[in-house]
Amino acid sequence: MTAANALMSLRTPPSRLRQARRQLLETGELGAGLLDARLHASWQRSRAYGLAPEGRPQGVPHASAAQLARALEQRRALLAQARPVMEFVAEQVRASDSLVILADPQGMLLHALGDDGFADKAARVALRPGAVWLEQWRGTNAIGTALADGRPVVINGAEHYLERNGFLTCAAAPIVDPSGALLGVLDISGDRRGYHPHTLGLARSAARMIEHQLFVARHGGGLVLRLHSRPEGLDTVTEGLLALADDGLILGANGLGLEWLGLAPSALGRCTVEAALGLRMQELLADVHGSQPRRLQRVDGSLIYGRLDGARPLQPRPRVAPPAATALLTTASPASAPAPASDALSALDTGDAAVHKLIERARRVLAKPIALLLQGESGVGKELLARACHQSGPRRAGPFVAINCAALPEHLIEAELFGHQPGAFTGALKDGAPGLLRQAHGGTLFLDEIGDMPLALQARLLRVLQERQVSPLGGGQPVAVDFALICASHRRLREEVDVQRFREDLYYRINGLSLQLPPLRERSDFAALVQRLLAEAEPSRSVSVEPDVLALLARHRWPGNLRQLANVLRTCCALLDADEAQIGWSHLPDDMAEELQALARAEPVQSEQEKEEEAAPLELDLRLASSRCVQQALALAQGNRSEAARRLGVSRNTLYRKMREAGLDARLDGALD
Repeated sequence: MTAANALMSLRTPPSRLRQARRQLLETGELGAGLLDARLHASWQRSRAYGLAPEGRPQGVPHASAAQLARALEQRRALLAQARPVMEFVAEQVRASDSLVILADPQGMLLHALGDDGFADKAARVALRPGAVWLEQWRGTNAIGTALADGRPVVINGAEHYLERNGFLTCAAAPIVDPSGALLGVLDISGDRRGYHPHTLGLARSAARMIEHQLFVARHGGGLVLRLHSRPEGLDTVTEGLLALADDGLILGANGLGLEWLGLAPSALGRCTVEAALGLRMQELLADVHGSQPRRLQRVDGSLIYGRLDGARPLQPRPRVAPPAATALLTTASPASAPAPASDALSALDTGDAAVHKLIERARRVLAKPIALLLQGESGVGKELLARACHQSGPRRAGPFVAINCAALPEHLIEAELFGHQPGAFTGALKDGAPGLLRQAHGGTLFLDEIGDMPLALQARLLRVLQERQVSPLGGGQPVAVDFALICASHRRLREEVDVQRFREDLYYRINGLSLQLPPLRERSDFAALVQRLLAEAEPSRSVSVEPDVLALLARHRWPGNLRQLANVLRTCCALLDADEAQIGWSHLPDDMAEELQALARAEPVQSEQEKEEEAAPLELDLRLASSRCVQQALALAQGNRSEAARRLGVSRNTLYRKMREAGLDARLDGALD
């Protein structure tokens, strides 16, 4: 796919749009040649979903506040990189009756910025966070159509399948992570009267910026090959990026990196830079500390410029064929390389003894057919640990598919998990869908909040785990699957089994190794956690917290755990001025400042000098009490030191030491044993 095709909008003359809509309403059919091919295909899909072009769509899912919060947590890595870009784009389109919107792969709107006046108007058609804008519910629209065919698109005015959305003009571009997985869509929506052909280019550029940042966050510490058709294009948002192992295996890429080399996402983890560019890795490694780009020849004979950057090579990854579906939880191949010494799990080990122990236990089973069950309060970092296990294990080149069992609407969860055949149910996709379990094939499946999964679906999941194959809804041949399994729940699943809210047989199937994550209030590495979270929130500068504020933050109970702490620190960073680098009282959210001030009044923070002064008399009191006990025991034993030691429950050597500390040995020299 060329860049020109990728940016194609679906411009159709108004007269042909009117003719096509009239034909659709009168005959229920769409004749060929009236609409652009992509628009025609999208309208056909919308018609197949049973949507009526006129009137309001029925039964459209909309996330509750709790479901939206869980979805935001699940996509926090995407949001962290997308928010600054969205703020930049919103500034560019300010006062143009527009919204900048981020949607997840299921079409749920996660975040929106823009003009309040237009936001109110857009809310009438549910263009707001929590709403789902897949084609099957909303018909042809930029978000849903970009998700359906994986390409940037503009849907303007009457090109929307539903007439009620005809006042909108929308430009959307998919966002793909460095492993080639679809993360969501960046959309710019506005009043159709303000349509501008450059809006699609802005949306596409914003998506590229987000992809660039996601790549740097994941692979910035390793070997990175930068590509561009011009040498001056390197180190810009228009460059292609490839993450390489030191044997030349391509571990990850941004969309432009794949495009420059004509590679499909499926090539990641399987193709080498030598196969893509005809260049041996040793030649590139010789230039790893050089600053000058070199000319490289692509497979088609054309030239491109590249530069290899990286302070240290990543560990080589095994060149493997697509994994055979012989086991659901398979052991690693002997060819699998060990994870780097400084891997994703090591990054989570910031000094707490309990966390260190559970990380070491998790590391021991990563290459074994053992399912992980992560337990702990909401917000303690269960998904963070699951992702780190995936990135540190032998399947790290495969997909990581995270499913929040509590966030999916109950009437959709079965189809989302297991997939479905065409026409399996009302609203089913025309071409069917593979389902999330099959998408995890070759990688890791993370089932978050599995304790909230309905009992009927627990039975189906158990069957998949036992038979190692998935049967889609509506029939069809079972499909073999192979993935590592990690589950998590804030509920105590053993207790859920006892009250028959969770299947006992499934519990034992997923509970290979159970790890209990400690709440934040019980961790001893608070200061290190704060610095790690600040580095994630502000990667471009060094930020710290004033000591008195940090001391009070450490004493807060944090009912929301790491999630709550991360949100507070992100807010504090946002309130810092450009010339400030230390978070103080003025940067705290009002509610947190009030809670910390109340905590300070109830339990004033002591200085080190005050602690020492308070400890001194306590130590003296303990010595006096010890001396009295020794004297009393000796008196009762009539000076017999063996008897006195027995009465005190200590050895004679300990008694002698206590006597010397109390200055008693001189007076008792004449005592008889």
